[in-house]
Amino acid sequence: MKVFLTGATGAIGSATVRGLRAEGHDVRAVARTDEKAAQLRELGAEPIAVDLFDGDAVKAAVEGREAVLHLATHVPLMRQMRSKNGWSEHNRLRTTANELLIDAALTTGAHIYVKESVTFSYPDRGDAWIEESAPPDDSIAMLRPTLEGERMVERFTAEGGRGVVLRFGSFYGPTARIVDEALRLARWRMSILAGAPDGYVSSIHTDDVAGAAVAALDAPAGVYNAVEDEPATRREYLDAFSDAFDLRRLRPTPSWLVKLIAGSGAEAVVRSQRVSNRKLRDATEWTPRFPSVREGWPAVAEAREASHA
Repeated sequence: MKVFLTGATGAIGSATVRGLRAEGHDVRAVARTDEKAAQLRELGAEPIAVDLFDGDAVKAAVEGREAVLHLATHVPLMRQMRSKNGWSEHNRLRTTANELLIDAALTTGAHIYVKESVTFSYPDRGDAWIEESAPPDDSIAMLRPTLEGERMVERFTAEGGRGVVLRFGSFYGPTARIVDEALRLARWRMSILAGAPDGYVSSIHTDDVAGAAVAALDAPAGVYNAVEDEPATRREYLDAFSDAFDLRRLRPTPSWLVKLIAGSGAEAVVRSQRVSNRKLRDATEWTPRFPSVREGWPAVAEAREASHA
């Protein structure tokens, strides 16, 4: 299949390109620098420089592709999260660029459109499993562009295509920025997680993000959760992280501090969300390589140690 991919040079990009190429797909991917373009060529992809906010340029880039995978994001650094401007490009990628890509896909004849999203929009359900039928909570302003982007994909399906939304859990992996932030905070006995220790957090290794994105090309139209098999409580998550990196036991960051950093969006990350991946597993051949952080974090630590060596 001929695929157009955004987000190809981010934390999940190289793994996604490798996964697509392993399945025999022809990949055209966005690269904003010559260095990134060279990396994509090494992976067997065709790099293309395109402004995702330029409708004519997007249409030309998508021309001749059968599927579009829109995985590009621009999550701000932790210190910038409270700033409204800090999220501006991220939100534009989920709305403006998303709409232009959908228009281009429909105009040029692409029949599959896959869009990334997040599970943070679900309400707090304690220890109950959360499936895709649970209505998202749009009361948090920071998440409204995410939900708007999901609704845009419905138009692609309504106009004859097959639109797929993947709601990902919290990313972690050897090259994910969250690992460096987590290790930096650990020096002060602080952690990247906030909320009740017995509350659930649903996450996903970046390799499994890539696998889910590739599998989504074969999924029926709809919304799917892409998370680990066994969501962990925050206590279990932090213990797995600490053990993997030989750290002293960490505690979840106080909710008041996260609210100071992230503002109104803090509510989304302190909830208990035990998210199920059953729908995606039943619809495709995807299964996470790392069923939980208990296996995932040791693998991350091992990979980082090997790369530093």
